[in-house]
Amino acid sequence: MRPIIWATLAAFGLLSGPSAFAQTQAQRGEYLVTIMDCTGCHTPGTFLGKPDMQRYLGGSEVGFQIPGLGIFYPPNLTPDPETGLGKWSEADIIKAVRTGVRPDGRQLVPIMPYHSYGKLTDEDARALASFLKSLKPVRNQVPGPVGATEKPSAPYLTVVMPQ
Repeated sequence: MRPIIWATLAAFGLLSGPSAFAQTQAQRGEYLVTIMDCTGCHTPGTFLGKPDMQRYLGGSEVGFQIPGLGIFYPPNLTPDPETGLGKWSEADIIKAVRTGVRPDGRQLVPIMPYHSYGKLTDEDARALASFLKSLKPVRNQVPGPVGATEKPSAPYLTVVMPQ
């Protein structure tokens, strides 16, 4: 919708919330993190039924097993330079979210919905990356990935096919 239409609708009280035009980039980024459910994988305690919001987006201590590939733990998305995205640029974050490719060239696991997130507009991708860079850094080293034949040292979720 064009801004003039939004303004007209707002003037008559026909909008239920703030429009995208009224949001700051940080507000838009926070909104996107919420609707994309980043917390659902990347916040400690979430898979145990007790999300630790003091370590919001600090990475998970519970991983996902992907048959034939291994076990992967959702990483820390805060700007902590040692355990999170602190050394990543906004462009690095945007590329990883959209294409599944990390700055070191490694491919993210397919459970990360980068195929869907690849449809983000440039503006939304920048807002998302900017919001992640603005978070309070959380120092939280998640377990590393575990190969398909290796023994994990931390809990993980797995898919069991019906017999």
